[in-house]
Parts: sequence; structure tokens; C-alpha cells
Amino acid sequence: MTWQVVFHFFTLCSVAVSHPPHYSILEEMKINAVVGNLVKDLGLNTNELEIRKLRIVSHNNRNYFSVNLENGNLYVNDRIDREELCGSEQSCFMDLELLAENPVNVYPVKVEIQDINDNSPLFSHSTYELKISESASPGARFILGNALDPDIGTNSLQSYTLSPNPHFSLGEKTDSEGTKHPELILDQSLDREKQQKYALILTASDGGEPQKTGTAFIAIEVQDANDNYPVFSQDTYRINLNEDSPVGSVVLQLNATDKDEGSNAEVTYSFSHIPEKAHDVFTMDSQSGIIKTKGQLDYELTKMYQMTVKAADGGGLLAKCTIIIQIVDVNDNAPEIMLASLTTPIPEDSTPGTLVALIHIKDLDSDKNGEVSCQISETITFILIPSSNNYYKLVTATNLDREKNSTYNITIIAKDEGSPPMVTKNTVNIIISDTNDNSPAFEKSFYNAYILEHTLAGASVLHVHALDPDDNENAKIIYSIINMNIDDIPVTSYISINSMTGVLYAQRSFDYEQLREFQFQVMAKDSGSPPLSSNVTVRICIIDKNDNAPKILYPSPDTEGLALFEFIPHSAEKGYLVTKVIAVDADSGHNAWLSYHLLQAPDPTLFTIGLYTGEIRIGRDLPDIGSLRQKIVVLVKDNGVPSLSSSVTVTMVVAESFLQAVPEIKRHPSKSDNPSNVTFYLVIAIGLISLLFIITVLITVIIKCRKPSIPPSFGAYSRNVYPQFTLGCPSEISDTSLPFPFSYDVCVTMDSKQNEIAYLKPVQNVPTENLIDTGDSVIAVKFCAASAQKLLWEPEKLAARTTEYVSGLLHGAEAACSHNPHSAVSSKQCSLLPTQNFTSL
Repeated sequence: MTWQVVFHFFTLCSVAVSHPPHYSILEEMKINAVVGNLVKDLGLNTNELEIRKLRIVSHNNRNYFSVNLENGNLYVNDRIDREELCGSEQSCFMDLELLAENPVNVYPVKVEIQDINDNSPLFSHSTYELKISESASPGARFILGNALDPDIGTNSLQSYTLSPNPHFSLGEKTDSEGTKHPELILDQSLDREKQQKYALILTASDGGEPQKTGTAFIAIEVQDANDNYPVFSQDTYRINLNEDSPVGSVVLQLNATDKDEGSNAEVTYSFSHIPEKAHDVFTMDSQSGIIKTKGQLDYELTKMYQMTVKAADGGGLLAKCTIIIQIVDVNDNAPEIMLASLTTPIPEDSTPGTLVALIHIKDLDSDKNGEVSCQISETITFILIPSSNNYYKLVTATNLDREKNSTYNITIIAKDEGSPPMVTKNTVNIIISDTNDNSPAFEKSFYNAYILEHTLAGASVLHVHALDPDDNENAKIIYSIINMNIDDIPVTSYISINSMTGVLYAQRSFDYEQLREFQFQVMAKDSGSPPLSSNVTVRICIIDKNDNAPKILYPSPDTEGLALFEFIPHSAEKGYLVTKVIAVDADSGHNAWLSYHLLQAPDPTLFTIGLYTGEIRIGRDLPDIGSLRQKIVVLVKDNGVPSLSSSVTVTMVVAESFLQAVPEIKRHPSKSDNPSNVTFYLVIAIGLISLLFIITVLITVIIKCRKPSIPPSFGAYSRNVYPQFTLGCPSEISDTSLPFPFSYDVCVTMDSKQNEIAYLKPVQNVPTENLIDTGDSVIAVKFCAASAQKLLWEPEKLAARTTEYVSGLLHGAEAACSHNPHSAVSSKQCSLLPTQNFTSL
């Protein structure tokens, strides 16, 4: 902790003393001299001095006083110089701080330092030299240097005395500060020829006890009288000086003459009066009188200098002359180009004649050197029109177009008429501000985009981009889709656009088979005021993906074999067209390019199929046999990647005639080239169903027999529900035949392994030729005849199977019609389906 901190802490804890001790001592007292007794003056106890550690606190590096802890006396500890401490102040005090501990107290002590006469008066120079002309008149005064005494009061300087001399006496002059200055007064005229030099002693005395003095020597030289003045050759000198004169050029050499001899004839030159600005430009040699330039001349700053030169001889006589220096202008200043006003940027829709800038041309030179002509580099878009007082107007000359040129650098050329001429160029940058005079323009006049079908929603489809040559907000483009409908659906349900980037995104996953292409318009609108816009047509084309397998229309794979038998006569030769597989593909392009292949064939050489036509033909001569039955599987494959395919099974029956083909079909009612467990389970299920049906019929017959109100005959019951009919096939198959009022209309089964039967419908006045409908039905009647013959040959199953077959056929036909009205079951055949429910039989 520093002493200052301790001091301040103790000051807070100090006890105020109502009358602090005050001592007065003389300066330069001996060390260990007693100043006073602090114990007595402060009312302290002598026995407590050591305990309370009484001491003087010093705030500088010197301790002028100390305290004796035995008796409490205050002693001088160092040399005390009042002049060093207080200078020339009349009163000099030292404020001491006495610190006591236990308890802590700070006692102020004031010590006055009294002056003693310890300093003698002292002159600034030990010798003063004076030159006095013998022509000096009595009473002339010559100021001498004064002495200084740092003491005060009576100990300070009190008087001056001069050694006795008949020619001189001493005088005093007191200034406003009270300082006395001695003066030498000439009492008698001097005669240089009698005495050339005088030596006097000047004494300064103070008022102290004992008195102290200081002396200075005065050396006086009597000079010869100068009775002739220097003379210039002319009173006024006029000089023309070019402003481009180099530094150090001689301007003039003066020559003043003096008829005196010796020093009175020695002439020195000096400027008596010279303007302040000429001090830095001209200099003069005091001995030779040569005036030279020491700084640069500038006509534009100062055109003329006038000064006075004095010539002094050795006796102090003076002569004066006037010098007038005229600065001659040279073409050293290039023209100045100043923009009094500048308007930039300027709107591009400004009309011709719009003021852009006001230009002021100035040349500091004079006459022709200051005559300036002005022009600009750009003379098409802007022109320069002279105005008054060296002002020019820069105005537009044509219409502006910021999109062609957004900035102009106009070079202003100013040229004076000096020799050589001086040229100044200044470039003015003019910015053209934008106005919304351009509509956004799309990079293309029409956009085509292709997107693969089933692409996920949110995928980027296309980036439309429009450019607007305007600037800032006028060029900020916002994209939007113009509202329109596609098949009564808003186009925004199909596509969306990022209003800032112009990127189009799919809003849904597209299906090529439902929508192949659509188009709409995109609008690009800028943010100007008023806004401008433009439209572009965008066409989105859906790229087909091979997502649809070929669909076989004929033979229909949904009929489960009812229409899959093809009759081939024995007379057919090689190349005979047996049938044609017809298939379509909902895809397009290569994805819909179909090819036909024989996937399974017992004898691959017997039948061939057209690769792209699907025509099945006989590949070689038929074998000489009674009848032949072959089942082939046709594969229809598209050309997509990966390829998709469908297959259909066609059974070929070779016979001499159609009637011979029926037994072949009958012998294989449920045989399959590839039997499986499914067929086995199906046969068991059919058997169980047949058993349940027989039991149901027996129970129904018993119940009917017990009710005499119900007719017992099956035919009577049938008349309330269905028309009576008799199953029958052509006489070649069986003696039983169908009556003419019933026609074969359609044979439908879901599997070729099941027996086929045609449902019958009464038709009035049906001609015989309508028994086989070759125009509307794809399924041949020959299969229906074969199915009917199969039932006639197994009469034990007729009752049990009739309802089953009829019901199955009806359900199959109804499903086929509802699923695809244009399938192998023709629309006419679908219309002949009965509305009654045969399951009630």
C-alpha cells in the first residue's frame, strides 16, 4: 500500500486541530536547527511519542524536517532555499503533515520560510559595448542592461551607480512591472579626435545587511561623424519578370554610393518594406545589393510586387528606393473544368434536350492564354451548348435506351489559345436509370417437356426462363400458370410452377394410357409499375413406360376354354390358316410392338405362327389319321424393356368333318396336357356339389308330393319360371334335337376343362339358318353341340348337372359382359342373357 493511500486513510481518521502550529524560520538554517517543540504546541504527552510513532509525512523526495521522538522537537533536516522553493513570491510557506499512530491522527504544521540576503544582483552581460558618434548631442540616452536579484523586499535590487565621468551620467527608467532599467546619459559632446574610447563601471546594489552588489563593464567607442548619405542611381526601379523564371534568377542589382570615407562609405542593403508574400519569393544580398528569386513566381497569385530597399552606410545614414516588379503571364495553367451541377442517373425516357450537367470552364491565365474552347467526345447522344460567362450545358440529343447503353463516359475537352496550347480533359460518368419499357421474353417461343409416366409427384419437369433487359424491380420476374382446364380439371392439378425460378413440377403421377399430352400457358410478369408480361405455350408429353402387358382379344383367355377349340379339316394343306390370335397393348411405340410365339406345342413342326401377324397356319401336311387333338400355348410379347407378355391356350382338333371332331372333344372333357392338383380338387368339389344338389332335389320332390295344390309335373313348374325346352343336338350326334323355337346363342365357360353348355331362350319364328350365328358370336355353335352331346351320352348326370351348368354359364356370361361388353361375348349375346334366377330350380 502506497503512502498516499495510507495518508488518505489516516486523513479520514484524523482529529482536527483548531489552531495548527505555525513556525517561522530563516532560509539556509543549519541542519538539525530546532524549529519548535511539537509536544508542547500540540498538547501531546512526551511518553507517548515512541508508541504513537510521530513522524513527518513527505509528499516529495526531500525531507526538509524531522521529529525527535525523545523530546518532540522539530528539526531542520535539509538545506532550505526560499528562492528555490517559492521563487519571487513575497510569502513562502511549507505545509507539513504530522502523522501519529495509536490512535491515528494527522496534525497540520505550517512553516514560514523568511528571506535572507543570500543573493547578489547579477547583470545578464559582464560587458556592454556602445558606439556613440561624435556628432551625438548632449542629453542623448543609451539603454543599458539591468541586473536581477532573486531576493525579495529590502534584500532585492535597490539602486544603480556609475563610475564618475565628466561626459556621462546615470539615469533610471522604471517599467510597468516596477523593474528599474539603467540608462547612460550623454552630458557633454564627444570629440573623437581627443578620446576615441571610454570605460565605465556600472554597479547594482541591494538593501540587505550586509549589502551585496553586482557590476558590469561599459565599453564606449566614439565614432566618426557621418555627414554624407548613400545615393541610389534612381528613386524607382520597374522590372518585368516572366512567371516561369527559374528559382535563383537575378532580378536586379542595386548600387548606392557614399562620398564618405572608411566605414561611413561602406553601404549595406536591406529591405525596408516588403510585402509578407514577397518574403518567400525574393532575397537580397546585403553587401552586393543583388536581388534574386528564391521561390516560384505565379502570375495567377500575384501579378505585381512593390518593395522598398534601404542603403545604410557605416555611420547609420540611410537612403531608400522603390522597386516595382511586374510579373509577366505565360501559358502555364491548363483550363479548369468544373461541374456546376450534374444530374445522374437520368431516366431512359428523358426527352431530347434534357439538361444533364452544367459545366463551368475557367483558365487562370490572361489574354489569349485564358481564352478556352470546349467540346465533348460524344456528339450523337449528347451535345454541348455554350451559355454565358464560360458556362456550357450538356443536354441529351436523342432518345435514350438503357438496354442498349446503360452508362456513358462523356469526355469534356477544354483547350486554351496559348502557345503552346494547353488541354484539359475531364470524364463525366452518366448513368441511365431504368424504366419498365420491356416485357419479359422467354428464351423459346414454345416449350416441349417430356416426362416418363408414373414419375412421382413433385418431380421437376421443365425450367422455363424469361429474360427482361430492364433493371432491378423492372427485371424481377414472377412466373405463373394461366388458369385453364384439361378435361374439366384445372391445369394446376397437373402441374405447378415455382414463381421465382420458373421450374415446373408435376403435381401427380401421370399415366400415359389416360393422358398422353397436354399444353398450357405460362405467364412471366415483371415487378415494374405498371407491370409488363408475356406468355409462352408449354406442352407436356408423357413418355410411355412399358407398364401394360399385351391383352389378348381373341381367343379370349377369360372364357376358360369354351372358345379355344379350332376345327381343322383333313383336307387342309400346308399354309392353311387355322386361326388368328389378336392382341393389343395399351402402351405405344416399341412398348406396343407385339410379337407372337409358340410357347408350347406337342409337335412344333405341325403349326407355325406369324411373328407379327399372330396367324396360326399349318406348317406341314397333316398326318393321315382319323382325328387329332393338339393343345398349343401362344405367347404374345411386347418389345418393351423389360418385356411383358401374355399367353393363351388354343386346342386344335383335326377331323374329316365337324361331327367327327365332337367325339374327340368328348373323349377329353377334362384332360389337360399339364394336369395339376388344382384340377383334382376341382373335380372333388364338383362331385360334392352335385351330391348336395341331388339330395336337395329329392327333398324338394317329397315336399311337393305332399302338397296336392302344387302340380307334380316338372314341366308345369317350369312354365311359371322358364319356358319348357328339350335339350337336343343334331341327328348325327343323337336322335334328340332342340326344337326350332330355341336358338344357340352363346356358350360361356371359365375353364376349358369344364363341360360347355349353351343357355337357351325361346325365339319365335326363328329360321333354321339362325341356329348358328356366325356374324355376332365369336364362339362357334359346334362347341355347344359337343357339350349337349356330352350330356346326352351321360343321362344319369343330366338332372344333377343341368342346373349347375346353366347357373355357371349364366354367372360366367354375366361376369364377362359386365367386365368387358366388347369381349368375345358380343353385345347381342349379352342382351340375350335371361333375367331369371336358375338357382331356384
